[in-house]
Amino acid sequence: MSVCAVRSALFFGIFAGAMLSSSGESLAAEHPWIAVVEKAAGAVGFYTRDGRRIAGVKVGAFPHEAVLSPDGRLLYVSDNGVLWMTEDGGGGNTISIIDVQTMKRVGVIDLGRFRRPHGITFDRISGHLFATTERPYGLIEIDPVAGKVVRDFDIRGRAPHMVMVTPRGDWAFASNVDSDAVAAVELKTGKVTLIPTGARPQGGVFSPDASRLYVVNTGAAQISIIDPRRLQVVGTIPVGKGPGRIAITPDGKTLVYNLQVDLGVGFADIASRKQVAALNLGGRPLSLTMTPDGKLAFAGVQDQDKVFVISVPERKVLRVIETPKGAGPDPAIPLISE
Repeated sequence: MSVCAVRSALFFGIFAGAMLSSSGESLAAEHPWIAVVEKAAGAVGFYTRDGRRIAGVKVGAFPHEAVLSPDGRLLYVSDNGVLWMTEDGGGGNTISIIDVQTMKRVGVIDLGRFRRPHGITFDRISGHLFATTERPYGLIEIDPVAGKVVRDFDIRGRAPHMVMVTPRGDWAFASNVDSDAVAAVELKTGKVTLIPTGARPQGGVFSPDASRLYVVNTGAAQISIIDPRRLQVVGTIPVGKGPGRIAITPDGKTLVYNLQVDLGVGFADIASRKQVAALNLGGRPLSLTMTPDGKLAFAGVQDQDKVFVISVPERKVLRVIETPKGAGPDPAIPLISE
């Protein structure tokens, strides 16, 4: 779809949303609470606070990650094209754009030769997207308005997975899973510095003041604490087995992460550098996201078609959202803060 077509679709989608009847006859009149990337089904499902699925949007095959625009209007979804990162195959080469208000796909960004996009994030400074790619291994910068890739970076490693950009927009950090390192990319120059970590680094999160980057190591049962200015690991936190995604509470005191092998969610105290609690879910969570206020976390158990809603302060499951059979939910993206 051309950029003009995307803009036109956005205009008419917003206009249509403004004209919805208050009678509740339209599904779009119900405000979605979370958007769930239904990886196995190649879709994004929109769910209300009580767990009802009010809309589903088809995207590319096997989407893996998604990021919400800063204004909350658009959801950008990486259409990876394969179910597991260990698979061979070219996969997909697109980013789907979904209008949150109308709950419809309004555009597609063609990535050209860059295939199997995975981790994706938004840089508020440039207004650009950054995404890792698995074919070839690398990091790309995308102008979402122009609808195209504007730069690419050699991350000097294998199987890049997730990407985190500093709040100042000067550095990007990509986890090279098969190289046991995080690639720190200076965005102004493109210079790359490799930071050795534990085995199989994946998700990461900055502290509220951005003085630390916490990266989970799936194969090492630990969290690497990285100083993003010195570009080195300055400590570790031992945790349960199989951490893959991570979030931090707004007060900067607690890390919350999924545990794929221990079948649960872990909580670590940053001050003591210890895991202080673990919540068993009875299934393998592949994702962990959190509301901006840090009160709720969401863990998607793909092979059970369930999303667990967790109270972070109470460290307990509040409810379980059942997605359609075969949906294969991965991350749940909060759309409305508690």
